[in-house]
Amino acid sequence: MKIGRYEVLDEIGQGAMGTVYRARDPLIERTVAIKTVSLSELRQEGADAESRFLREAQSAGRLSHPNIVTIYDVGEADGLAYIAMEYLSGATLRDLMNKGPIPLDLALDTATQMAEALAFAHEHGVIHRDIKPANVVITGRRGRVKLTDFGIAHLVNSDRTQTGQMLGSPRYMSPEQAMGREIDGRSDIFSLGAVLYEMLTGHYAFDGASLPAIVYRVINETSVPAASLRPNLPAGLSSLLTRMLDKSPDNRPDARALVNALHALIPAAPRPSAPVPPPPNRVSPVLPLLAFGTPVGVFLLIGIGIIVIEYFLPSPQQDALPAVPPIVSAPPASGPPDTSAPRVSSPAPAAQEPPPESDPYLAGLDKKQVELRIRRTELLLKYTRRHPDVVQIDRQLEQLRIERRNHLRQQQKS
Repeated sequence: MKIGRYEVLDEIGQGAMGTVYRARDPLIERTVAIKTVSLSELRQEGADAESRFLREAQSAGRLSHPNIVTIYDVGEADGLAYIAMEYLSGATLRDLMNKGPIPLDLALDTATQMAEALAFAHEHGVIHRDIKPANVVITGRRGRVKLTDFGIAHLVNSDRTQTGQMLGSPRYMSPEQAMGREIDGRSDIFSLGAVLYEMLTGHYAFDGASLPAIVYRVINETSVPAASLRPNLPAGLSSLLTRMLDKSPDNRPDARALVNALHALIPAAPRPSAPVPPPPNRVSPVLPLLAFGTPVGVFLLIGIGIIVIEYFLPSPQQDALPAVPPIVSAPPASGPPDTSAPRVSSPAPAAQEPPPESDPYLAGLDKKQVELRIRRTELLLKYTRRHPDVVQIDRQLEQLRIERRNHLRQQQKS
């Protein structure tokens, strides 16, 4: 089975708006998650449903953040609208919370990463509108949090407002959202507060036997103090939870202030006890560490040197080229050479490639190439060449090379 150019591997599950598949992108041999929904079903639900589906790609696609799922592609094929996104192999926060209350340090770290994702999204004009444990994936060995499913996200500057519509999950929605009023980023803060409350206590902040009962409590009642369900919570955390779950949006912190408050609370979480110091006559643990760390450091320096030589130093063939312009406007001896200029088998007249000093546009292209290469090298020290950020930089470098070549050809014609 194929969806567009993507080869479907298996079905992941049913999402809120359609079926989700694990698929393979044959162009770059990358595993992706494909969210699909039938175009006929979208049209039956009205134009708003189709626009909300497409808005997921528009909203999340403009956000590049370590704690937000990466959107690669959006399109229509064989009667389906689809969104291709980063495939996440971890468990959802819902899966972890089903096992009971989460340790304090892990709950604070998870909430902090979620708040950082929301702060970035809000600063770029995007409201999630559906913060809940099922839309949070914990992936990687270090517990990286990824916020997913911007399916009902709302662009602040969009002309299509959602006033009068109750979108989201009832147990986690804000009072203003439950009443169908216009919302802003502070609604996401309330939802995050409800998630954090449940992580700490193992109980819903607002619950009921029916949807009307839940909505009534969200709008009118306050939750049971978290400290009464989980004693010994830091007083600062209990106070912060109260502010996040305040019925009035004006009394809640914004996402950036919440990030700072959570960071300040992390030292209050219990940590492993300090190790007992060794007796005075024992060998200091620093010596074995140095014995092991020194060769490791040497190998790291060698690796960094190889990357620098590969991406920044010219090859012998480039040294033979005459009048190759420097990448920046500094003297050639102090700046890295332009590795994107077309290689030729015979010397070209110097007049064909004017120096950047006389061509500000060409100098700007070269400066951008240097910045991208430096960023690419930094990423390669942490990730592989298949990392989405590295792939994106490679595409930008290729576009810059094409633009530079076209610009030089245009100058030659004129």
